[in-house]
Amino acid sequence: MAQLRDALTLSGFENVRTWIQSGNVLLRTHLDRYTLRVRVQKVIRDGIGPDLGIIVKTASELQTVIEENPFIGQVDRSRIFFSLFNDIPEKQKIDTLLEQDFSPGWLLITSHAAYMFIPGVYGRGRLSNQFLEKKLKITATMRNFNTLSKLIELST
Repeated sequence: MAQLRDALTLSGFENVRTWIQSGNVLLRTHLDRYTLRVRVQKVIRDGIGPDLGIIVKTASELQTVIEENPFIGQVDRSRIFFSLFNDIPEKQKIDTLLEQDFSPGWLLITSHAAYMFIPGVYGRGRLSNQFLEKKLKITATMRNFNTLSKLIELST
């Protein structure tokens, strides 16, 4: 993560911070989200190596994701996962996906995130970030409640 911080700082981003080893970056910029996404992707690809999909969210948007959590108070929040995306998936793809039964897990998709309740071990059931990317034809990244909450806290 130090290499990522350094690469982004050297390319002109301000107040670059990272949190844990999962690619969470906080920074200040005046770029629009599309330009930011493309530029960060290029910095990572050219300076570090991997060609990654970049998801851009503001602290306010992350707060909305937390507040719209449909499962809060119903289940153990440590078993709730949030898949974040840049572009809202096509309604038809969402509807087709939501017709499926993911028991004992649950899935709900809004314009801000896909919310997954995964009661067992992550990766043993069908619900996963990769599954959503494939079915919805999107780039997404998954985080848990604690990570989103910490990113909001760090951004203030």
